[in-house]
Amino acid sequence: MKLLCDEMLKGLARWLRAAGYDTVIADGETDRELLEQALRENRLLLTRDRHLARYTDAPGHVCLLEGDNLDAWARQLRRRHIDWLHRPLSRCLLCNLPLQTVTHPIAHLPPDVRDGPLCHCPGCGRIYWRGGHARRMLDRLQRWQNGPLYSTGASDYDGPVED
Repeated sequence: MKLLCDEMLKGLARWLRAAGYDTVIADGETDRELLEQALRENRLLLTRDRHLARYTDAPGHVCLLEGDNLDAWARQLRRRHIDWLHRPLSRCLLCNLPLQTVTHPIAHLPPDVRDGPLCHCPGCGRIYWRGGHARRMLDRLQRWQNGPLYSTGASDYDGPVED
């Protein structure tokens, strides 16, 4: 499944990329241009814009997200068949490109990082490794995948919000 997030959902887009989904972030396009991009690229357009969700010429290509936080959106997307453990940590959070395994030593990294498995983005060159930040991200994806489908009234996530 390929996704397109409007500008209001940049933080969510990063988490969808972290889950392994090809997710493009809109950049100042008009509603009509966003819809045309979603149709042209066969993407599901995620939005909080009720006006945009009313376009009738794209049934099945627009998803209006309710609520006002990542947890609410994650639950709603899970109900729409998003697997938060699809291919975790397999895409660049910045460029959206699939990560590639590093096959040569990178001297400027700390030894404890340099000796572990590394990936890099072929687009921006960013290096990724499985440190504490990756474990925290995986923990959150796991909670979203296995947590309640509907809100209990309070946030189902008890840690700091990382938008």
